[in-house]
Amino acid sequence: MTDFYQNGVITTLHNLSNRSTEALESDLRRFAKSRPMALVLPCLYSELATEAMPNILSHLQKVDYLEEIVIGLDRATEDQYHHALEFFSALPQRHRVLWNDGPRLQALDAELKAEGLAPREPGKGRNVWYCLGYIQASNRSQAIALHDCDILTYDRSLLARLIYPIANPAFNYKFCKGYYARTADGKMNGRVSRLLVTPLLRSLKKVVGAHDYLDYLASYRYPLAGEFSFHRDVITDIRIPSDWGLEIGILSEVKRNFATNKLCQVDIADAYDHKHQDLSPDDASQGLSKMSIDICKAIFRKLATNGTVFSPETFRTIKATYFRMALDFVETYRNDAEMNGLKLDVHKEEQAVELFARNIMDAGSHFLANPMEAPFINSWNRVTSALPDIFERFEAAVEADMQR
Repeated sequence: MTDFYQNGVITTLHNLSNRSTEALESDLRRFAKSRPMALVLPCLYSELATEAMPNILSHLQKVDYLEEIVIGLDRATEDQYHHALEFFSALPQRHRVLWNDGPRLQALDAELKAEGLAPREPGKGRNVWYCLGYIQASNRSQAIALHDCDILTYDRSLLARLIYPIANPAFNYKFCKGYYARTADGKMNGRVSRLLVTPLLRSLKKVVGAHDYLDYLASYRYPLAGEFSFHRDVITDIRIPSDWGLEIGILSEVKRNFATNKLCQVDIADAYDHKHQDLSPDDASQGLSKMSIDICKAIFRKLATNGTVFSPETFRTIKATYFRMALDFVETYRNDAEMNGLKLDVHKEEQAVELFARNIMDAGSHFLANPMEAPFINSWNRVTSALPDIFERFEAAVEADMQR
């Protein structure tokens, strides 16, 4: 059972009473009459064969308040796309599968590239960006939820709690972030959030001083969660990163565009487990190593745009401060895990801290060498300014693929 403590500049919506999924869905069906809802599912074709995706599909079949489901499908051949259409045909809701590797959407992507507007690298950021563009093109929904497709502990209550703060017309939120306890199989997970983001934010406060952006990020209980919901107004002017800084980048963008009283977070699950990334200590282009570097760069870039001046000496101080603070957190988490009967390998925790400390320096060096690097995908506002008919052609391309 959670507490009701409000610990930051954004509103936290707790799970205080374990209200039933049926009661939440009853409200959502009523809200849908004035505020239609959509779900975005960015996925790889390979995820269709996992344990998680069939379970997610079986739960979504029971959800009757959604206007549409938009599935972004990556890394699929034509035969695999047809299989995906068959797989998702079990959904009773209106749904569209975006074949991102198909000739029609690739042609649109090439046109955007010619204008310097297309995402520059593949990945979840690109997939999400095109899904959000399709939401705009279809013009059917006002409240939109997005969650990953590798959630092993998925239950439809997660979706109901995630979209509720945006779907409720009596609430005034524009963006909502999901959070949960990262525990599964008797272990404490969430290393990047626990061992990098939290101690890094506190270290930055010590080194660069008090900053409203750092206070803002620290308000989120799980800033790296891949689950969030938002009002359609958010889509038009948001710029999202195409790298592993996606979640931090989105949080930065909604702070730039909206007052903090329009932002919230909600407890969406008692337990959560999904596909785990390798630490990849010997390859900075893979796994949690790359993720940690991209997250650090995203935070450093945002602070720099707000006037913080960095130097090699600054990053060395940040690294030293972080290292000591992160090791203290390992002890905190060990005690928390033991009291709750969970496993926590202190050796592996400290190995992760050592890697993250090195990567803070690598991210800082990269930032200083490339201060103008901007891995953001252009907003859909800018795209429609350059290509006013892009939405009509985008929607027609998706429909043509589906009808084949």
